[in-house]
Amino acid sequence: MTKQELRRHIRTLKQQYLTGGQTPCEVCVTSHLASSNVIMLYNALSDEVPTQALMDKLVAQGKTVLLPCVINDTDMELRRYTGPQDLQTGSFGIQEPTGELFTDYDTIDVAIVPGMAFDAEGHRLGRGKGYYDRFLSRVPHLYKIGLCFSWQLVDQVPYDEHDIKMDEVIRI
Repeated sequence: MTKQELRRHIRTLKQQYLTGGQTPCEVCVTSHLASSNVIMLYNALSDEVPTQALMDKLVAQGKTVLLPCVINDTDMELRRYTGPQDLQTGSFGIQEPTGELFTDYDTIDVAIVPGMAFDAEGHRLGRGKGYYDRFLSRVPHLYKIGLCFSWQLVDQVPYDEHDIKMDEVIRI
């Protein structure tokens, strides 16, 4: 199956599974996350595992939470998240981070990454623009956790040499 075919398949599954609402990701605790101080997370789109409760829980624990923000056709930057006041509806109706710009990438301990599909080997299928792959390739020391619904875990994700592999995949 090609990447495009797998994306179409996952979009069909999303229509089937997401009509009944989403389960928030409240307990995505691994030893890597628990021992981390600076965590790159994502503010979920409507078809991704919801992360708002996790974001707020980590902030309450005193951890530094960073959210990506797309800034052009190829890049994203990280913004500090300290609470819901750091989110603003952007031009496409997506809640985007507005907190302080964060550039000290070497201090990030772990990245929790969304995807359209993952496999047991840690391969990730994104939306096709390569934002996460480009960013994660610049920060190779990060421990990378893919976060998905159980139906997004597939037997095999097609991948290219530039695709960044996850160290762990958590499904809810």
